[in-house]
Formats: sequence, structure tokens, C-alpha cells
Amino acid sequence: MRVFVTGATGFVGSAIVQDLLTNGHRVVGLARSDAAAASLAAVGAEVQRGSLDDLESLRAGVSAADGVIHTAFNHDFSRFADNCREDHRAILAMGDALEGSDRPLLVTAGAVVAARGPVAVESDPHRPPSDALPRRTELAAGELAARGVRVGVVRLPPSTHGVGDHGFARILHDIARRTGVSAYVGDGGNRWAAVHRRDAARLYRLALEAGAQGGPFHAIAEEGVPLRRVAEAIGARLGLPTVSKRPDEAAAHFGWFAFFAGIDCPTSSAHTRALLGWEPRETGLVADLDQPGYFTD
Repeated sequence: MRVFVTGATGFVGSAIVQDLLTNGHRVVGLARSDAAAASLAAVGAEVQRGSLDDLESLRAGVSAADGVIHTAFNHDFSRFADNCREDHRAILAMGDALEGSDRPLLVTAGAVVAARGPVAVESDPHRPPSDALPRRTELAAGELAARGVRVGVVRLPPSTHGVGDHGFARILHDIARRTGVSAYVGDGGNRWAAVHRRDAARLYRLALEAGAQGGPFHAIAEEGVPLRRVAEAIGARLGLPTVSKRPDEAAAHFGWFAFFAGIDCPTSSAHTRALLGWEPRETGLVADLDQPGYFTD
């Protein structure tokens, strides 16, 4: 299969590219810079020059592909709402090039969903866009499905981890380094689901090979890791004390990240595992955080 991948040089996307190539697929990666293009060529992938706001480049990449995996997202949280609108436009543009075909598209969303029970499951609906969670990925996927596009959603957990982590755990690390304490909210019993980037990459491939049908897919290896354990691991790595912040202190300490530092979102992947035969193989979040050089600059 010739697979067009956006975000192909990113933290998750680069792992997907490697997994696809290892398993006999051809890969065309979206590259917005010479450095990204060189990185893709070095691992044996083809290059489509462009970016998320260059809709024609997206349509061109999709038109020449047998399947599409969309992982690109601008993580500049100072303009988060604008980035979510850009993501929505990009998904619809890629759908334009897929409409009328049976070629699959996988898009990437967050696993912070409106659970109907104590643990979120694949059938739970996504949250409507809000100021705290303005992402519109699953809305865009729904619009494409209504047009007959074969589209599936992969929900990533709050922590998709691995050496070089620049996700939520990295944000907690940077806040701790800046403030001199590694903090959690309340008793720290609120939980983040987690997955290693290489395990997530295998799930994307399996879901694409299955025609993107049967989702949403939950890329969840650990249902819920207590935030206190994450904070303790970061504090130990930095040689800083681990402390609790009251809920009314969270905003002052964590800033815009307070919502995510305090959220409790245990998430199951039982349906995904049964459907795709996917089983995580990599190390868990807390053990991963303990590696020397885990947070690379």
C-alpha cells in the first residue's frame, strides 16, 4: 500500500513511517521544510512538499495514495483554537480527494472523551468543541463519513511517550524545572491513559490495513496512570521535591495546562485490541520516564 502520512517527521508520525516501511508499505510523507524532506528521504520514504495550510499539497498527496494517515497538528497552544480550525479544514480537504473511492483515511484525535461510565470506551462520543477542548477532528471525520468517505479515528491518550517526549509529560517536566517543584493536583489520584509511540504506530498500521473500519480506535496501553506517580518520576529525574497543589492553586501553578493536570480520564482499549489483534509491547509510562536522557532538548 502507498500511504500518505502527514506529520511524518513528528514524534508519533516518524514512528508510524518506520513501522509502515518495516512492514512492506511505501510511504509518502508531507514535508514543509528541507530538513523534514531530507529526514524522510534518509529512511526511504518519498516526499510531498507542503503544509497543513496548503490544501492543494494535501489533496495532491492524497490523490496519489492508497491510504492516508493524518497525524500533523500545530501544538502552539497560544493559538490552540486557530490550530483546531486549521486541522478541521485540512481533514475536509483530504476528504475531497478521497470522496467516491474506498481508500481509507485515519485521523488523530484525543482520548479525552465524554465517558458514559467510569472508564472511557471506544463507543463513547467525543466532547463537543469548547474553550478548554476546541479540537474538531471527530466532527470533521463525521462530516466525511456522511459523504461516504472511509474514515476512521485514532484516539491518542494524554501521554504518548518515548525518548524525546514533547507531549504532556514534557510540559509537566518543563513546568517543574521552571517552578522548582514537580506538582500534581489534590491527592494526585486523577489518571492519564498512556501509550508508547511505537505501540501507537503499530495500531495505526493495523487500523489502516483493516480499512479504517470499526473505530474509533483507542491507542491505549495503560488505562490510567495516577498523576502523582508521573510527578514523582519527573521530580526524581530533576532532583526536585514532589508537592501537591490544591485545586484553587492549580491555575496559578500550571497556567493553561491546569485543566489537563487535573483531569481524570481512564480509558479502555478492549474493543480496539479485540478488533485489530493489537497488544502493546513497549515499556510503561513511569518506567519510561526513568530512563536517562528521556527528555531531550
